[in-house]
This record gives sequence, structure tokens and C-alpha cells, in this order.
Amino acid sequence: MTGFRDFLTRFRPAASPGRAAPTGVPADRSAELRAELAPPLSLFERTEAEARSVREQAAETAASRRREAERQAEAVVAEAREEARRVRARAAEQVLRTAESRAAALLAEADREAAAVQDRARDRMPGLVDRAVALVLEDLATEQTAPASAESPGTPGREGHEEGTP
Repeated sequence: MTGFRDFLTRFRPAASPGRAAPTGVPADRSAELRAELAPPLSLFERTEAEARSVREQAAETAASRRREAERQAEAVVAEAREEARRVRARAAEQVLRTAESRAAALLAEADREAAAVQDRARDRMPGLVDRAVALVLEDLATEQTAPASAESPGTPGREGHEEGTP
């Protein structure tokens, strides 16, 4: 139901006072307002639909870009892991080469020391052989003189046997 104010506005003069005008119909302000606002509101509805479409496209684009970024991130991670494997292999190879060169250096040093020991042994061997021969000859000489002196009581190692005889 219309309000009392709307009812009274119908009886308001439609034009300025002056000469009599043909009879008029009271103005319907709400219809005028609706008619006046209908074109901009329809533009707003189109704009709202367009904005909704833009948001949906943006959401699809964002989802697509997110999937692409995830794929690229996975590719980067896979490549980084492969690079890490290559770096580890190179580092292990370098460590192995270093260890092999150290082992070769130690082996060469050991060979040099062994050769030096062999040289010293070769140099000392004639003198040691001469000493050993001299000691053996001395022992043999002492044994040959020992039976002649075995009859003497002062021969070491013979005292126990001679005391037991009457």
C-alpha cells in the first residue's frame, strides 16, 4: 500500500502557476526514478558480469600458472639433485685421485727406504761376514786348544765331571 505522503504528492501541482494547463496526470516519481536508473543499472549488471568473468579467467590463469610453476620447480629440483650427484661424483673422484697419489708417493718412499736399507746391508755385509768368520775361527781355535787344557782343573765346564772321579 502506498504511503500517505505518496498519496499527497499526486495532488501537487505539476507545473508552475500561470495560465490553466490542460488537465494532467499526477507524476509518478518512483517510475521516473526507475526509468532514469534502469540504463546505468543495466550497465552495472553488465560490468558485474564482466568482472565475474575476469575473476574466473584470472583464477583459471592463476591455477594454470601455479601448475606450471610447480612443474618448473620439480624440474629445477630434479636438475639440482642430478647436479648434486655429479658434484659428489667429482668430489669422490678428486678424493680418490688424491688418495691414489698419496699412496703412490708413500709406496715410492717405501721403495726408496727399502733400497737404502738394501744398500746399507750390501755395504755392511762384507764387514759383518768378516767378523762372523773371525769369531767362528776364534771359537774353533779355542776348541782345539781346549782339549789340551781340558786335563787342567781350571777349565770351565769340566769341574763337575772331574770332582766325581776317585
